[in-house]
Amino acid sequence: MNVCKNLNDNIKHLQNSFTDCGDIVSRKLFIGENNNIKIYITYIDMLVDRQIIEEKLISPLMFRIKQLPPDFNNIDDDLFNTLLNNGFATADLKTSTSLTEIELGMMSGDTAIFIDGYDIAVLTATKSWPNRGIPTAQSEVVVQGSKEAFSEVFRFNTMLIRRRIRDTNLKLIQTKVGTRSSTDIGIMYMDDIVRKETLNSIIKKIDSINIDAIFDVGYIEQFIEEDWKSPFPQLQVTERPDKVASSILEGRIAIIVDNTPFVLIAPAPLNVFFQASEDYYQRFHIVNFIRFLRYTGGIIAVTLPGFYLAIALYHPSMITLDLVYKISSSRSMVPFPAILELVFMDLAFELLREAGIRLPGAVGNTIGIVGGLIIGQSAVEAGLVSPIVLIVVALTGIASFSIPSISLVRGLRLSKYFVIFSSAFLGLIGFWLSVLTILIHLCTLKTFGIPYLFPFVSSGVDGHTDVKDSLFRFPLFMMKKRPFFASNKQKIRLGGSK
Repeated sequence: MNVCKNLNDNIKHLQNSFTDCGDIVSRKLFIGENNNIKIYITYIDMLVDRQIIEEKLISPLMFRIKQLPPDFNNIDDDLFNTLLNNGFATADLKTSTSLTEIELGMMSGDTAIFIDGYDIAVLTATKSWPNRGIPTAQSEVVVQGSKEAFSEVFRFNTMLIRRRIRDTNLKLIQTKVGTRSSTDIGIMYMDDIVRKETLNSIIKKIDSINIDAIFDVGYIEQFIEEDWKSPFPQLQVTERPDKVASSILEGRIAIIVDNTPFVLIAPAPLNVFFQASEDYYQRFHIVNFIRFLRYTGGIIAVTLPGFYLAIALYHPSMITLDLVYKISSSRSMVPFPAILELVFMDLAFELLREAGIRLPGAVGNTIGIVGGLIIGQSAVEAGLVSPIVLIVVALTGIASFSIPSISLVRGLRLSKYFVIFSSAFLGLIGFWLSVLTILIHLCTLKTFGIPYLFPFVSSGVDGHTDVKDSLFRFPLFMMKKRPFFASNKQKIRLGGSK
């Protein structure tokens, strides 16, 4: 429905739309020399800054407009432009003829102003909802580097990125998704670096989303990922602005969703999930050692429990006789099969991990550490599990904590059970078959046209440039070219641009 010239019709429509909405604030003003100009101002409480409304809108309208000549009437052709140019002490305003657009603007924190006799209204930006400011990173903590993290406010998040990239080529495409929530979605990229085919693919997928509401980046991730059946993440989720800024400069694309403190980055091959912001703030010697530990931790987190079962149940001859005696003696009093013993202990560890996450910080840490010690020791003393299983489960859990990305850890945790059950029924044959199946699955995955295992596969298409920042990181002065994500016209990032 469009705005009517009759002010009362507009007021009636808004009152019907916002029936039983006690947070709607409205006021009718009479301005001008003879108080012959009727204006209606309305907004939603707590979504706006009242000081802006009083000082930048109402005050100028009440006092500046009194200087208008008395022969102005409320149907004069120049009156609307005069009010628009002289009646508001703010630059961020726009006009609209659609009542639907006006209502949506009000629900986003704008103030609507109607003038009697005109079928067009003014929307002024007065957003100021409660927020927790710029928080500290919680899930991606670093010793050296920025401590800032994204917040739930859309504009805060775009500001944190723009503060780090002061370039006019940094673009922001803004849209709304959700037929009822109308959630602001932002797509940020470097116009001269990004691959246009990747950008167009992401824009097309986001535009095709048709859902009632979007409350978190997880919604967007599930809608635009290429293989929804895979347990492995195909988009990177981060709370760190510095990681997003560096990714954008590599030619990748950031997807920002209002009301969530996380940002999506695409494309996201497996390699990026083992990288942390701190990797580029320290010298390459220690970074290479830490990255090796991360990749080793990822392998251990998936394979160690299954490998233990295969060796203990089917191939004890592959280990020393002393170790065989140790394992058999420790299991002699356990009444359960080895697979039940292992799965029971591993599920107990997973429950403790989840409990630690849900509980408050100090209590959660205590539950995770003390609970693990008490339950583990009690289970061993009661003869429910053997000490070797307790060690295997603990090493597996610790190895998974070494990976910076919680999204990847979740995928590895599910893959671990596939390896466990395959090894329990088929021994080493089942172990290697399950590992091979996971590798084949990873080889078939793609993230927006890029192989998931890049640059470990197909690195030759980019002259093996990306290998310099994979399992090991070369010194910064040797990483002169951008990764494969970037456009071929903007490959050089050190020593100039081409």
